[in-house]
Amino acid sequence: MPPQSLKKVLLMGRSNAGKTSMRSIIFANYIARETTRLGYTQEVEHSHVKFLGNMVLNLWDCGGQEAYMESYFESQRDHIFRNVAVLIFVFDVESQNVKDMQYFGLCVEALKANSENPKVFCLLHKMDLVPEEDRDKVFQMQSDKIREIAGSLSNMCFATSIWDETLYRAWSRIVYSLIPNVEALERQLTVFCEACGADEVVLFEKATFLVISHATKTSFRDSHRFEKISNIIKQFKLSCTRSQSQFSCMQVSNSRFTAFVDFFTPTTYIMVVSSHPAVLPAATQINIQNARGYFEAHINDSSSS
Repeated sequence: MPPQSLKKVLLMGRSNAGKTSMRSIIFANYIARETTRLGYTQEVEHSHVKFLGNMVLNLWDCGGQEAYMESYFESQRDHIFRNVAVLIFVFDVESQNVKDMQYFGLCVEALKANSENPKVFCLLHKMDLVPEEDRDKVFQMQSDKIREIAGSLSNMCFATSIWDETLYRAWSRIVYSLIPNVEALERQLTVFCEACGADEVVLFEKATFLVISHATKTSFRDSHRFEKISNIIKQFKLSCTRSQSQFSCMQVSNSRFTAFVDFFTPTTYIMVVSSHPAVLPAATQINIQNARGYFEAHINDSSSS
């Protein structure tokens, strides 16, 4: 059995930014309205999330109260920021408190001193509270400040909300950055996509339904389709669970395309989309079945590298 690959992930930000709510939606199957009953995180909550076979996310959800934040940069600095693979810093987009950027700057300094090549993802959260016509401007202004502070560290910014698919887009990109040899996986998906005569093949992580990888042979207008599908199917899965049913697979067909979403490997689901009338649904299902063993071995090898 391949050894487990442990990735340390820090989830940080000031109190009430929404860190624990998003973690609960992605990893604990909460729906958005249920997060109102969550309390504040006390100090640091540790959790190990098995993800994609042999990869384990060592998630540190750091309480954002001021006393805790100060201790992270003083007495606990070396312990908190040592060997970090990813920092996720969550900003409440409506906050005007200058300490948001100050704390982020201290995180950057601590990472540079204690971790090798960490990746930084900043989520400008609660974007649904900003008037739609102002969102692009607000996002750009905040992103420019963040990039200036991050300097040489690899960083990406996302506008997020627990009420739509933007949360899945951000977290899919975060997880994607942690998967070793993901380019090799994408090459194999491309071969599979061509063999199926499909327009697109998308691989989802089983528990979270975050997008791991995809192969696309046809252009699509909606650049946010992956996270929308993640959100829709995750909610459908939760509905099945509440009605004591088990989600296994689904097929959606209309005059323009047929889409299969099916169990693929022990840690993934796959979606195959085809618009060609000559591609029979039964043939697609056989192709999925025949590819399972190969991709299971490949995914396990990749996640433990």
